Amino acid sequence: QVQLLESGGGLVQPGGSLRLSCAAPGRAVNGYSMAWFRQAPGKDREFVAAVKRGSSSTSYERSLKGRFTISRDNAKNTLFLQMNNLEPEDTAVYYCAASNRGLITSSLWDDHQYEFWGQGTQVTVSS
Repeated sequence: QVQLLESGGGLVQPGGSLRLSCAAPGRAVNGYSMAWFRQAPGKDREFVAAVKRGSSSTSYERSLKGRFTISRDNAKNTLFLQMNNLEPEDTAVYYCAASNRGLITSSLWDDHQYEFWGQGTQVTVSS
């Protein structure tokens, strides 16, 4: 079992920034395909961004690319999501996910491919 601990959510004004963290204690995050998903009230969970196992190759939901950046610090066993120029439509619970498998690019967006999930962190964008 892989434990994933998200943090960094909060209330931010439109146009502001947040950086989410996902810690995986005792795990080498480079050994997992990892991703961020989000779920807004009344909506299905949706893909945000992912990074391939053992690689710096990333994938983004098309509409978010340019505002959001996924990265990981292998030394700290942590995955990050830098979110800039936030909009009220970005309000959601953000989840970190990981898979033991080396997912191919066309599968990174599929939440069913991930075995391990964090508890989520709330991001609220409002003035």
